[in-house]
Amino acid sequence: MAGVKSRRLFKRAQRALVGGVNSPVRAFKSVGGTPVFMTRGRGSWIQDADGRRYIDFCHSWGPLILGHARPEVLFAAERALRKGSTFGAATEAEVALAEDIQAAVPSMQLVRLTSSGTEADMSAVRVARAFTGRELVIKFAGCYHGHVDSLLVAAGSGATTLGIPDSAGVPPAWARTTVTLPYNDAQAAAAAFKKWKGQVAAVIVEPVAANMGVALPAPGFLAALRELCTRNGALLIFDEVITGFRLCYGGYQKLCAVRPDLTVLGKIVGGGLPLAAYGGRRDVMRLVAPLGPVYQAGTLSGNPVAVAAGRETLRLLRTLKPYAALEAETLRLAAGIRRDASACGVVVTVNTIGSMFTVFFTGHPVTDYASAKLADAARYGRFFRSLLEQGVYFPPAQWEAAFLSAAHSGADLGRADKAIGQALQSLAD
Repeated sequence: MAGVKSRRLFKRAQRALVGGVNSPVRAFKSVGGTPVFMTRGRGSWIQDADGRRYIDFCHSWGPLILGHARPEVLFAAERALRKGSTFGAATEAEVALAEDIQAAVPSMQLVRLTSSGTEADMSAVRVARAFTGRELVIKFAGCYHGHVDSLLVAAGSGATTLGIPDSAGVPPAWARTTVTLPYNDAQAAAAAFKKWKGQVAAVIVEPVAANMGVALPAPGFLAALRELCTRNGALLIFDEVITGFRLCYGGYQKLCAVRPDLTVLGKIVGGGLPLAAYGGRRDVMRLVAPLGPVYQAGTLSGNPVAVAAGRETLRLLRTLKPYAALEAETLRLAAGIRRDASACGVVVTVNTIGSMFTVFFTGHPVTDYASAKLADAARYGRFFRSLLEQGVYFPPAQWEAAFLSAAHSGADLGRADKAIGQALQSLAD
């Protein structure tokens, strides 16, 4: 599993960092063993403290769609850094990034940059409550919208990995402002609007769920949410922190042709550096300070280095148009996983969309949080550890998305396919 240096680093980290990590899923609690400490990455691979190299299918949980250390992105960030790391003042570059976002995501008529997806989600919900004058927010079990107190309810992702779908420290009164429903259940949403008539400020949803593993929206689900929000005077918020610029240039809302009132972006839009954004209808966003009474601020919001990395990433995506090729490669990889699993008698369900996929160790279709939780996390842990030993790095949790990048070569995918076959065979032995 982890090499000598990684094990030593983890012991040292546990004396200084909570649990030895700065984000729970990195602790490998779900998959077993000691965390692997990474030192560098280039293209499709990463290298650990012991010098071992891995083909990476995590890619920092999604933002590195162009691969690690893309030269053009590094150059753009370095050029910006040489002018100054932060000013705490307005810059032309942040205006240009906001304009890029507006052009790509027309529903975002006004944009506010932040430093994290959590911050952006929290702010989007706040402005929705202010605009409607209501308190309740509908979310869906297994969808994760950052560690916002009122939204950390049946939140999937790291919360699921740790087996604590509700976080300690969240006052019950705050949790009661959130109505949690099954993902893909439009009838449950309609019933909620009826039960809490005139009280729902917003519906927030990952249009493609990625924090319970990948789960696709059922036909008509997102359109039904749009209609329910419009009819009941609530706002529809798409959390596209993961899907924004991952599935197409412009976000999943472009593919599904459903226009939300507010959108949250992160990960890819920052080019691998800490940057996120929220935005939407002009009449709603005009409530945000300094135009209106909804306060939100950040010292590093619109940080020039992150803005430069984000702008260059978006420019490359517009130029290279990698989406069709990434989807084809993902489908081939998933077909190989299904074939190898069937050959050795291991039951899996593989969900894919675009360059995202999840291998669930269950024979049931995975369409929501309840069906995702049927997956065998212990078996996934054995699968993960086998891949790691063979130099392939998958997400260290059953309920997460894996990602392909434009840096993955045919040779990378061939080597990964072979390693996956051997990992599945080891489960059958």
